[in-house]
Amino acid sequence: MGVPIVYLCEQGVCSLTTCNRAPPTTVMPGSDVFTGTLDLLILKALTWGPRHGYAVGRWIRQTTEQVLVIQEGALYPALHRLERKEFVSEEWGESESGRQAKYYKLTAKGRAQLRRETTRWQMYSQAVGRALAVV
Repeated sequence: MGVPIVYLCEQGVCSLTTCNRAPPTTVMPGSDVFTGTLDLLILKALTWGPRHGYAVGRWIRQTTEQVLVIQEGALYPALHRLERKEFVSEEWGESESGRQAKYYKLTAKGRAQLRRETTRWQMYSQAVGRALAVV
């Protein structure tokens, strides 16, 4: 039995193969957990240089071994939110397929945010892990 795929989309987090509706126990976009996790993953994806939105989503999917699949309806609003906060900047360039694409680049402010949020995430995940280990 494989690992279930978790979809992060405009409706929330779900483990459905198609995301027609959000399950009742979903974490909704805009919540601190959803937004913080997605933002952290996007900032990390940009540490190796500029990427267009599709490449950011592909990086997340590949590095999580297909467990996290970020839907466009969640990814692009998150990229725009990070741009408004000046954590990323944008520039137009040519994609691998020869089409014009908007590339996102991590700013110095974004790099500092990535360091802060990585530390916070590690503390958070360790605390949750300790709580779940209690028998």
